[in-house]
Parts: sequence; C-alpha cells; structure tokens
Amino acid sequence: MWTTAKAPSLAEMEAMAHEVFRRLPKGFRDLCEGVIIRVDDFPTDEVLDEMKAESEFDLLGLFVGLGLPFRSNDDIARLPNMVWLYRRPILDYWAEHEETLGRIVRHVLIHEIGHHFGLSDDDMEAIEAAD
Repeated sequence: MWTTAKAPSLAEMEAMAHEVFRRLPKGFRDLCEGVIIRVDDFPTDEVLDEMKAESEFDLLGLFVGLGLPFRSNDDIARLPNMVWLYRRPILDYWAEHEETLGRIVRHVLIHEIGHHFGLSDDDMEAIEAAD
C-alpha cells in the first residue's frame, strides 16, 4: 500500500480545506463570510519577512483580510478575506505528528480565522471539540 501513497497536490489539499471549512460550526464560518481559501506550497518571501519567520516551514497558514465584526458601512472597497494554507509546511508537520492530515488542516483553519477575530485559545479548543 505505501508504494502507491503520495502527498496531496495543491488542488487536492484545497478541496480538502473547503470540505473541512464547510463542516465547521455555522456561527464560526459566519465570522468570515465569503472567505476565500487558497493553498500554496510556501508563504511568499514578503509574508515570511512580515511574520519574522526563520524558515519557510514556520507558517502553516495565514488569514489576510478584515472580518465582519471589524467592517463598517463607510469602508471603501477592499480585497476579500483569504485564508492561506501552506502545503509543504503542513505536510512536514503531518509527517512528524500522530494526527490525520484532515485534523491538521481543520486546526490551521480554525486557528487562523480564530486568532484574526480575537478568539481565545479556549474558544478555539471548544470549536475544535465540536466535531
């Protein structure tokens, strides 16, 4: 079996992330209405510099945008909210831990969205427990 197993492609991991997102609690998903989920192999050099990352493997994901609680009717047009998942760092993490890949993707999505909206670690743990 292991001779045919391979890591998911960018498109396969993006499809997995969309499915995981659809299964998150509705109230949590509503925080980032219209969010776009994208997967890339690694963060850009600009993101690595901005986040002060020591290695391209340091970031598993990133939320970029402004959530519903922080928007106002006076806002000018802006880019949509995005969650970036970084495939190679996620796969590296997966290889070193006893978790399933789906669980890791779920954790990264919850934490990237949750930290952006100021949720506490306890709040995010409760969301993760509501499987």
